[in-house]
Amino acid sequence: MSMQAQSDPARDAVALVVAAGRGTRAGPGGPKQYRAVAGAQVLRRTLAALAAHPRIGAILTVIHEDDMDAYAACVAGLDAPLLPPAIGGAERQDSVRRGLEALEGFPADAPVLIHDAARPFVSPLLIDGALDALAEGWDGACPALAVADTLRRGAAASHLSARAAHLSAGDIIPRDGLWRAQTPQAFRLGPIRAAHAASAGRALTDDVAVAAAWGLRTALTAGDPANFKLTTPEDLARAEALLAPQTSSETQMDIRFGTGFDVHAFAEGDHVTLCGVKIPHPRALSGHSDADVAMHALTDAIFGAIAEGDIGRWFPPSDMQWKGAASDIFLRKAAERVAARGGRIQNVDVTIICERPKIGPHAEAMRATLAEILDLHLDRVSVKATTSEKLGFTGRAEGIAAQAAACVILDGDFA
Repeated sequence: MSMQAQSDPARDAVALVVAAGRGTRAGPGGPKQYRAVAGAQVLRRTLAALAAHPRIGAILTVIHEDDMDAYAACVAGLDAPLLPPAIGGAERQDSVRRGLEALEGFPADAPVLIHDAARPFVSPLLIDGALDALAEGWDGACPALAVADTLRRGAAASHLSARAAHLSAGDIIPRDGLWRAQTPQAFRLGPIRAAHAASAGRALTDDVAVAAAWGLRTALTAGDPANFKLTTPEDLARAEALLAPQTSSETQMDIRFGTGFDVHAFAEGDHVTLCGVKIPHPRALSGHSDADVAMHALTDAIFGAIAEGDIGRWFPPSDMQWKGAASDIFLRKAAERVAARGGRIQNVDVTIICERPKIGPHAEAMRATLAEILDLHLDRVSVKATTSEKLGFTGRAEGIAAQAAACVILDGDFA
């Protein structure tokens, strides 16, 4: 992917992944970003998580000069918008600066997410929170968690071990107003690049500190306890336990449920499309795509089951490429995301709410269409209808509403 391939306004963010460290605190075994956790390397997991986000259009990884072969093997076959890697510096701050310099082909106002390679559990909601803060006018955004534990001043952590945990407990440090910073930290490319250039040679703790030294205002956004950084052997073991299949007498399954709801008003036309089936009707449904209100509700239910947002995030109505698009595109993407998470859709249930047209004569065709799209047996697909007893906008025949539920089972590794 070229650095100019940023034409999609919905995917205008670029992720800069810092992966040049040696990870000595993780113990023997090589740099931690190239170690396998539950069958996939840490860096590959991180890049895959970022690539899956609908607002990220490019990813640049900053690597150590000795790791070119390791990086190439790590990303081989990965479906991700990867730019050629940049070579890092002696310290993390140097590596970020070099990575920002390598993004010279991007516009100055492009959102940049600076992320640690050793945080493979970054979630879509965490990324959205940071990018939304930029959209609201902040110069930067930093996901963070409020400190909950009691803090005491004592000797350096290197003096504390399981065998000799007998250091004197020092004074309590008030924890009010203290936050644990995470990544990705989000900024506009031009300002943060200028801030890093001006801070070269100064030892600053993270990119927020670099931004502050340049006078940039950074918002704290909601962090995620699951977004922990893999630093020690214990962290790697924790990640392995979280990702590896849990077994007792049989594999335990992660069962998820999601719901969706959508509404479309009537407009001029001669048919409506519901669950992919065209039904003759004196009026059509109004919408940016084909306005298939039932399929939209079901798509949102599936996205909701895996906590990956909704149709609007993946296919924004501001993007004209989706004007008049068939809604099976959206539903297939939701199913694709379930498969990418190592899961499967168990069953779906759609309820269409309207006074007219009559749904019953078309329900079986709708079920068959959904079953084909989702690769489900017909007995796992339900489509039914009800009226609102002439109450509300559906009762006045001003439009059609739909609600849906989906059961998803996540039970496999992803790589």
